[in-house]
Amino acid sequence: MPTIYERIKEVSDKRKMSIDYVNDKAGLSNKAIYGWKKSTPKADNLQKVADVLHVSTDYLLGRTDEMNPSLSTQKEFDLKQAIENDITIAFDGKPISEKYKRVIIEMLSDDEEDN
Repeated sequence: MPTIYERIKEVSDKRKMSIDYVNDKAGLSNKAIYGWKKSTPKADNLQKVADVLHVSTDYLLGRTDEMNPSLSTQKEFDLKQAIENDITIAFDGKPISEKYKRVIIEMLSDDEEDN
């Protein structure tokens, strides 16, 4: 069974994110995730990493093989709210830059005005 660190590494590689990037976006101390190779993270820190990677903590803990069961059943979410709340938005596994997030909001806002 993969370790927590190995699960984080697997997902971050799939999302084209470095461990250092995930560590920074989660607001953890320098190289904290690397320390999880030999130690167990606090629940709140694990949740922060799960949020950055958009997976469940159960997935990172190896309790399930489904990365995010709640998203697979969720039918709708507010993209503008997600962008404004600095949630990492990805396309094809790659994070969307702040520049393109603004472009998306502008395009959708313009489209809304046209309707």
